[in-house]
Amino acid sequence: MAFEVDIPSKDPSRFRDVLPPERFEEFEHGCEEARRLLDGHVVWNVNSTARGGGVVELLRPLVAYARGAGVDARWMVVEGTPEFFTVTKRIHNRLHGSPGDRGPLDENAQRIYEDVLAANLAEFVDRVLPNDVVILHDPQTAGMVHELHAAGALVIWRCHVGLDTPNELAREAWAFLRPYLLEADAYVFSREAFAWEGLDRKKIAIIAPTIDVFSPKNCDLDRETVRSILLVSGIVTGAEVPAPPPFPCQDGTPGRVERRAQMFEDEPLHEYDPVVLQVSRWDALKDPIGVIEGFGHHVPAETGARLVYAAPAVDAVSDDPEGERVMREALATREALPADARRRVHLAALPMDDLNENAVMVNALQRHARVVVQKSLAEGFGLTVAEAMWKARPVVASRIGGIQEQITHGETGILLDDPRDLRAYGAAVTALLMDPERAEEIGRRARERVRDRFISVRSLLDYFALIRRFMLVPSG
Repeated sequence: MAFEVDIPSKDPSRFRDVLPPERFEEFEHGCEEARRLLDGHVVWNVNSTARGGGVVELLRPLVAYARGAGVDARWMVVEGTPEFFTVTKRIHNRLHGSPGDRGPLDENAQRIYEDVLAANLAEFVDRVLPNDVVILHDPQTAGMVHELHAAGALVIWRCHVGLDTPNELAREAWAFLRPYLLEADAYVFSREAFAWEGLDRKKIAIIAPTIDVFSPKNCDLDRETVRSILLVSGIVTGAEVPAPPPFPCQDGTPGRVERRAQMFEDEPLHEYDPVVLQVSRWDALKDPIGVIEGFGHHVPAETGARLVYAAPAVDAVSDDPEGERVMREALATREALPADARRRVHLAALPMDDLNENAVMVNALQRHARVVVQKSLAEGFGLTVAEAMWKARPVVASRIGGIQEQITHGETGILLDDPRDLRAYGAAVTALLMDPERAEEIGRRARERVRDRFISVRSLLDYFALIRRFMLVPSG
């Protein structure tokens, strides 16, 4: 059942070229303290998938840089049945305040949940030693707290999702999960508003998610490399298709783009067409329907812009049983647009056979876009916003969740007060398309904000500080 993901270490000294000297000195000092404190102990991270989604994007660099700093950090993945992931998706949706499939969180759901985690614990708990640190990520792992705490580990539960103003659906999910969590030593949320009622406030910490600016998804790409990646992958068409140069994979080896995206379109997207982009899963909470309809009806053809909604191939994300249904709904929404609008909307299913290749395709798309959108209906943090901001793209995004932490409205992006207001969404996108100087200035400020607050250095230091706090003064 549970299996370990092999993560090569990364040298954290590379941040010397990104951070101001005083910030890099602070980082070096924090790493040295963590090395001493955790000598002889393992920091385990546990989640439910090694492929796709924001948690994976977070874990890979954090584990790699912790290892590079001399900390024995590891990553375990729990496996589950389709029924298990139906239950956990149900919990996930309710934590966002959404009814999802409206199925029950009853005794049968509890039995399915507990049985799968018991099988995974049988493969994992004997590897955990007293005073190891276990960071459990999201609802899929909450039921492991008791056994790991009994094994003598410092257990931290990290919740990556939340709701600014909780409703009864969210509280129903809390009620399901809370009994499993009471023995945890600490709870981590992405922002203060997400912290639950009924948890020990002394155990709560706030750690903002961050991006790895050196990963295939975020590393610097020149204009010709962007062009060649998009041409070879079939996302755009042009006069010639040059072979793209190699890009650095997560493990430092060179990679190449070889696979093609599956494009759903009436006509090919030309390389010179201005692009408005959203990169998200096929997830109703990311609102692909609203993104498509709002663009089709409220971004005028005279802008010349095309919409690209890019998402992983639906068969590649194991813990999201709703992906195929949402993709079908997005395709039907596109087909229902008037012909002129439909020609300007392109849906892209990006291959996931090689995660490095997928990431660099996203990187190229974000750098190619004139405007990036994240019009989610609910969002834990929304790392695609920070990714686009790092690439100096102007972002139009919903004023929800952690997106509000990243964007200062009018300065580092545009926030939509009501993500369901398609006219306002279309107007905001159109304004940026028609004022390229303002769009460029917003993008420049956006990159600086990410450098200051949302790169891996920051969350790594925050986790080290949290572990130090509870290892030196155990909670209880």
